[in-house]
Amino acid sequence: MCYECGSPSRRSFTRFLAAGAGLTVLAACTPEAPKAVAPSSSAAASPSPSPAAATASAGPTADAATVGQAPEAPSPTPSPSATLARRFSLDDPASPWVIVNKHRALQPADYVPADLVRPAVAISAAGEASLLNSTTAAAAEAMFAAAAQDGVAIVLASGYRSYSTQVTTYNGYVAARGQADADTASARPGHSEHQTGWAFDIGDGGGACSFQPCFAEQPAATWVKANGYRFGFVVRYPWMLHHITGYYYEPWHLRYVGVEAATDMLNRGIGTLEEYFGLEAAPGYA
Repeated sequence: MCYECGSPSRRSFTRFLAAGAGLTVLAACTPEAPKAVAPSSSAAASPSPSPAAATASAGPTADAATVGQAPEAPSPTPSPSATLARRFSLDDPASPWVIVNKHRALQPADYVPADLVRPAVAISAAGEASLLNSTTAAAAEAMFAAAAQDGVAIVLASGYRSYSTQVTTYNGYVAARGQADADTASARPGHSEHQTGWAFDIGDGGGACSFQPCFAEQPAATWVKANGYRFGFVVRYPWMLHHITGYYYEPWHLRYVGVEAATDMLNRGIGTLEEYFGLEAAPGYA
């Protein structure tokens, strides 16, 4: 837990819960199943990034809603075909545009990428969690190197996660919290982006606030939020768009979609893949 991140963040998170956000801060990417704890323990202690810090963006925006802010009406936006041809599948897990969420399970459920590799970057994970598919790995290597040139150290904290590992992770949450609460904190098996090899979690080189809301204020998070699109990455679960993605803000969870799509999303002010590809919101399991 990140108890040392400072009282302002903790107070802001308390206000966030008091305002009716409702659920425990979610961690769809949490790499390990929890030990049995009271359901409210993490929610009471976890601080939150301020909205100003969480929604800041260094890139260009469209006249529409700023990236990371909730739209006034959560209706799907047009598909990218208006500016970018849809040349990749949204269903094939080997596609960089595959959409995996609470309404869209992987097919097959036990999919394993054929080209898993260990990227040449700083890694705090071990075993399968240190792997990515080859395309994502190459893009991550370029991005981490560019960040280092700017004096920012990024660490790969959790990469590929197999179906069997997700079963263990999810069942651990169910045992500790019950299924309803588990569904707010961990993806059900077959519904995790980590299984595709296209997504991974990052940590800051300083080690602060790993998998906690205060990570949004760390150098690694602010750098990738501003620059990730240059290497084909988006922050998959943006601030205050949980009613579309099904997960609260996860500034550590990056998803590769390619430079063209990531840049197009930024320029058009589109925060989620569901909106970008004109898909229905997936706040809960269908």
